[in-house]
Amino acid sequence: MLPMVPSRRDNMIAWLAARCDPPDYGKLIVYEFPKDKLVYGPFQIEARINQTTEISQQLTLWNQMGSRVIRGANLLVIPIENSVLYVSPLYLRAEHGHLPELKRVIAAYGEHVVMKETLDEALAALFAEGGAAATGSSTIEGVAPTGPAATQARQALDRYNQAMERLKAGDWKGFGAQFDAMRELLEQMSRQSAGH
Repeated sequence: MLPMVPSRRDNMIAWLAARCDPPDYGKLIVYEFPKDKLVYGPFQIEARINQTTEISQQLTLWNQMGSRVIRGANLLVIPIENSVLYVSPLYLRAEHGHLPELKRVIAAYGEHVVMKETLDEALAALFAEGGAAATGSSTIEGVAPTGPAATQARQALDRYNQAMERLKAGDWKGFGAQFDAMRELLEQMSRQSAGH
């Protein structure tokens, strides 16, 4: 997946992906975004993440505690119907450690940016019932979200985890099938969110 931005501009104009499932292996898919609609590009999403007070405060705190925050290299840009979901893992590496640890997942959809401990929680916060994203202060740490949106978010996370297992095993067809199933769930969540 590769987001495309115009020369000297940060907004996204297209999204390019290569198929990895037979018989379409290697075929390119291009999603062109309407010219009259602003679609945030990767740099704009990174700026929005940095401008979110709760996130920037936590990143500063972690960087001061002898850990190194690692993020930005794996921003996933996932088109869902007429919108885009952005997901970025956040890793921490101890000062003397060699292996980074997945600490949080940052997700952005529409005007909302959230940072949660898992992809499940991030998706649930973005697609909370009522269509609005929950703020970090309105959720209780350690309490799993409930309701239809949370169930769908957990299903999407399960599909994601299965896709990653297939990818590690070199099963490209299985990866593609699980990724498509995750996308279908996310599109369903988006339709439900837009309907509220």
